[in-house]
Amino acid sequence: MQAPTPLLQRLQSTAGMEGGRRLVLLLSQLGDFDSMEYAQALAPALPKLEAAGIKTLAIAIGDDAGAERFCRHTGFPRTALEVDAEPTLHRDLGLYEGLQTPGGPWPGLLLMCAGIGSPGTLAEVLRGYTGDRSAPQRIDSPLFRLAGGEGFQRPFELATVRLRNMTEVLSNWRTYVPSDAFITQRGGTFLIDGDGTLLYRHRDQGILGFSATMNQPLSFLEPYLTTTAG
Repeated sequence: MQAPTPLLQRLQSTAGMEGGRRLVLLLSQLGDFDSMEYAQALAPALPKLEAAGIKTLAIAIGDDAGAERFCRHTGFPRTALEVDAEPTLHRDLGLYEGLQTPGGPWPGLLLMCAGIGSPGTLAEVLRGYTGDRSAPQRIDSPLFRLAGGEGFQRPFELATVRLRNMTEVLSNWRTYVPSDAFITQRGGTFLIDGDGTLLYRHRDQGILGFSATMNQPLSFLEPYLTTTAG
């Protein structure tokens, strides 16, 4: 199966992304939980992707000022992030626009946070508080080691990461989210081979659903880290 034409056209117009194996993230708003967590998970893995011949590009909703702050906070490289003022490409790819309500984007977002029109959100929020022995450790802190051990995601550990992200966003809301019009828009992940073949695709169905395996959000990449582009 070929990758979607609008996505291939965008890559052809992006320097360095015209060919080879490419990982493309269509992020939601820069200030979204999903965007921040995905970037924080992916940033440390980028050297492995580069070594496997995989080029990475993230396309988010926002502007340059937000992108600069986003990259400082998450550690994601600014050179690998593009921003669009509107989710035109998201729409062209048929990505989920989120719950649409008569009262505008905010009621829709609040309902999605409650799990309405956003499957899996409440379970993922709960996992952040209860911990997950199948997920990697996120914080190197004596407090968490004393409370639950180490080498896995301890209770309240992921919730703490999310609280830090939320504090950062709410303190700089208009930097991260220049327009509230698109706050319900969800994203997607596309891994494309050198000939345009679609190797992997994930379409986000709700908040905190940027991966099909949230405990190991980058597990889909494992089969490709030891092979090169076709």
